[in-house]
Amino acid sequence: MSETHTIGFLVFEGAKMLDIAGPSEVFAEANLSGTDYRISMLTADGGGVQTSIGVRISADESAFSESRWDTVLIAGGEPFPSKPVPAELASAAEHLAQRAGRLASICTGAFVLGAAGLLDGRRSTTHWKHAGELARRYPKSTVEPDLIFVRDREIYSSAGVTAGIDLALSLLEEDHGSNLARTVARSLVVYMQRAGGQSQFSVALDGPSPRTPALRAVIDQVKADPTAEYSLESLARIALVSPRHLTRLFHENLETTPGRYVELIRFELAKAHLDAGHSVTMAAELAGFGSSESLRRVFVHRLGMSPGRYQRRFLSTDPARAESSSTSVALTTVSAVRQEVVDEHS
Repeated sequence: MSETHTIGFLVFEGAKMLDIAGPSEVFAEANLSGTDYRISMLTADGGGVQTSIGVRISADESAFSESRWDTVLIAGGEPFPSKPVPAELASAAEHLAQRAGRLASICTGAFVLGAAGLLDGRRSTTHWKHAGELARRYPKSTVEPDLIFVRDREIYSSAGVTAGIDLALSLLEEDHGSNLARTVARSLVVYMQRAGGQSQFSVALDGPSPRTPALRAVIDQVKADPTAEYSLESLARIALVSPRHLTRLFHENLETTPGRYVELIRFELAKAHLDAGHSVTMAAELAGFGSSESLRRVFVHRLGMSPGRYQRRFLSTDPARAESSSTSVALTTVSAVRQEVVDEHS
C-alpha cells in the first residue's frame, strides 16, 4: 500500500475548471496503479465557488485550517491578471505555504503566489499572454515566459491551462518515478514531456505598438515588405535616426535589437503561412527568409522543432486532414515536394 499523499486545491470564484480537473485526473489515474493521492478543495472562506464553466465546487475545508498538506495547487482563472488578487486569497496562499511540503500554481494562479510574496527572489512562469504583466506586477521574480513549468525550491509555477497536466506529471515523477509518470501519460494520451516551450503557442507580436514614431516606422515597413533586405543602416534611415540611437530605442522599448526584431516579424509571418497550409519553402519565401534552411534554423532556435513538425502539430486536430492538407499544398511545385521530404526527416 502506497503512503498517503494529501493534495489541497486552492480555488476561488471564476477558477478555470481545466486547471483543477486536468491535474486531478493525473493523480486519480496514478491511484489506479496503487498510489494514494487524496485531493481536497480549499477556499478562503470555506464555502463553495463557481468555476469558469459555471459548475459549482464545494469546499472540503477552509484554506485557513490548521491542516498540513504534502502538496498545494493554486488554480488560475480569468479574474487575474485583469483584477488585483483579493487580500484574503493572497493570505490564504501564504498560510498554506507554511503548511505544505510544496506549493504550485497553474496558469494565472501565479498571480496569487506573487500577491502573497511567494515569488520574490524566485523564477516563475505563467500563461504566455500574461507573463509580461506578471513580471511588471512582481518585479522581484524572474519570469520565464517560454517555460512550460518552473521549479524554484519548493515553489512551482506552470504555464497556461493544459500545462497543469505537465506539472502534475512532473510532481508524480518526483513522488513515484518516471515509469509510473510515463504510464499515466500514456493512459491520458498526453506527452510525458512536450517538445518546445510556450512560444509555439504564442503570438509574439500581439500587443500595443511602440509609442516611439521611429520604432513604429521601422516595424510598419518590415511588416509591409518582409522580403526586403534590412541592415541596421537602412532601418535607421527609415526611422530618421542614427543607427546607434535606433539600437538604443529597440533596447529600451522592446528589449531586443533591430535585427532580432526583424527576424521575429518574419518568424511570426512564416508561422501564419504554415498555419494557412503553405509548404515550408513557400512560407520561407513569403516571410522573407533567404531559404527554407534559414527558416528551419530559426524555428529550431525559437521552438526546438522544425517548421514541418510545427505545421503537423497545428494544421489540424485530425492527423489525416493535416497530412493531406500539407501534401496537397506541397505538390504545387517539385521543389516544395523535395523540401517536405527533407523536413519530414529533420
